[in-house]
Amino acid sequence: MKDVGHFADRRKVAIYARYSSDLQRQSSIDDQVRICTALAVRQGWDVVRIYADEATSGATLIRPQVQKLLEDSRSKIFDAVVTEALDRLSRDQEDIAGIYKRLRFRSVILMTCAEGEINELHVGLKGTMNALFLKDLAAKTHRGLEGVVRQGRSAGGLTFGYDAIRDGEIRGGRRVNEGQAEIVNRIFEGYAAGRSPIAMARHLNEEGVGGPGGRPWLDTTIRGHAERGTGVLRNELYIGQLIWNRLSYFKDPETGRRQSRMNPSSEWVRTEVEDLRIVPQKLWDQVATQLSDRRAKSPLVGRPKAALWHCRRPKNFTTGLIMCGLCGKAMAIVGKDYLACNYARRRATCTNRGLVRRSAIESAVLDGLKNGLMAPDATEAFVCAFNDEVSRQQTEGNSLRKGQERELAAARDRVKKLMETIISGLRTPSIVRAFEEAEARKEQIENALNAPNSPAIELPSNLATRYRSRVAYFSDALATSANRMEAVQVIRSLIERIVVRATSKNSEIELIGDIARIIAFARAAGGPDNKKAAQEGAALSATEIGSALVVAGAGFEPTTFRL
Repeated sequence: MKDVGHFADRRKVAIYARYSSDLQRQSSIDDQVRICTALAVRQGWDVVRIYADEATSGATLIRPQVQKLLEDSRSKIFDAVVTEALDRLSRDQEDIAGIYKRLRFRSVILMTCAEGEINELHVGLKGTMNALFLKDLAAKTHRGLEGVVRQGRSAGGLTFGYDAIRDGEIRGGRRVNEGQAEIVNRIFEGYAAGRSPIAMARHLNEEGVGGPGGRPWLDTTIRGHAERGTGVLRNELYIGQLIWNRLSYFKDPETGRRQSRMNPSSEWVRTEVEDLRIVPQKLWDQVATQLSDRRAKSPLVGRPKAALWHCRRPKNFTTGLIMCGLCGKAMAIVGKDYLACNYARRRATCTNRGLVRRSAIESAVLDGLKNGLMAPDATEAFVCAFNDEVSRQQTEGNSLRKGQERELAAARDRVKKLMETIISGLRTPSIVRAFEEAEARKEQIENALNAPNSPAIELPSNLATRYRSRVAYFSDALATSANRMEAVQVIRSLIERIVVRATSKNSEIELIGDIARIIAFARAAGGPDNKKAAQEGAALSATEIGSALVVAGAGFEPTTFRL
């Protein structure tokens, strides 16, 4: 190991350890910490932090403990980072270079038990070696999986309709599960007879038949994806065709998540496994023809992958916010203006079969908001709350500035004293470091005090009139095409969710979010007693507004009123 004697005056050390998911050995963390601790003890250093990522790949920096280490390095908690080897921090060239640059900028030394103090040469060579190791490992894994598939064994997960078998050390064996195979044939026969995937999924769930992985059935589980060959109706394994290498997987460098991409069909590996056939060829061909015909008639075929509805903003302020009161899942559009529980329709795992008009929900919410906020008492309360908030912010700003001025005087005095100490000849590393920190803090406070002040808020004399006009604007804007989207976005920002529960006579609407708190406050804004009642009941009580039951969430203070 390289000589690190010049680093003997640095005492604060952090240890980083990691084991990857392919090792699956918790003891590996303990071993790495033990080795790094022994190095620190030999050098006379103090271990002040230990960071450890368990079962995490070194190909990404999306790891909680390495991110915590980098964040703590800003605060000068430690002077050095010690790890067993450079690949424990990262196997990616870009990432390891970035870590090294950040630590160097913060005057933190990077050490390993194998190479000693790390420099640019280590980063370049080791980073390249680690990257080549990952590439070589991926190639060997891919080659091994291809060999498994060509032998007629599975290289992936377990498909519905089959059981896994293992013969000694040989993995990937499969055999037909007769009970599940009967369900597969039943699905194919039902689709050939004209039954929709939605209807079949609902009936299977009603009968208590578990789907793949024991999960409830969905129509997409049955229909699948045409290009990727997923879903029960498109899985060619059911006719004895084992297909592998349809997809390649890549890690997004921004998020660390895997993303799949289709490979050209020329790169697919096909293997005949006739003993795994479940569906007769004639039935498969009939279903395949029906799927192809229906796909050809679909108006969505041929559209760009980034379809318009993936990026457009919602036209209605309730879109995606209306939930079923029984199962808690989203309600879906049925027809032009009706909503119904998606899980009741598609899975039959919910008993809420009722329909509710979207327009009725929106009218109840808007009427409650407009009528509550347009009340004279609510208007007066808003003006008072606005004035109180402005006054509070100005008082806090004055207090903060006085505190900064006192802190600046103390910082200047400390800088002066430390400078006199250094000039007198007492120039130890700790004193120099203290002087630099004090000088930096002094400069930071001076910059804050010299920053331009925010302009004083001038309250218009007609504030109450303006407030009432803005409340009316949002309601009226929803009816005009020019300003509709702006009004929708503002109102959506105030709503957390809308829960619909079926009653014996009609539907009950529970509105949850800031908009409910605003309405509750507005209706109780007539005086101190009413304000107190609104504050105490904001989290518990319900206020009847038209046909909507509005429930305010916890933590609302009427005096803030969303300033």
